[in-house]
Amino acid sequence: MTRRFNMIDLDCANCAAKMEAAIKKIAGVEDASVSFMTQKMTIEADPDRFEQIMDQVVKTCRRVEPDCRIVR
Repeated sequence: MTRRFNMIDLDCANCAAKMEAAIKKIAGVEDASVSFMTQKMTIEADPDRFEQIMDQVVKTCRRVEPDCRIVR
């Protein structure tokens, strides 16, 4: 399953790259893309566990950029 999310207050391209790399390491994530320019994130993950995976994605993103929010 692939879903796209808007991101709010993603402040730099370096943070976006760090988030993308960390998200790709989460079990069940097949692919991930975080774009600083468009303020969007695309996640391709196991559809049966998608909500659990997204909870981990949110926590991961907060560690990198505490003020950034993912609109779900």
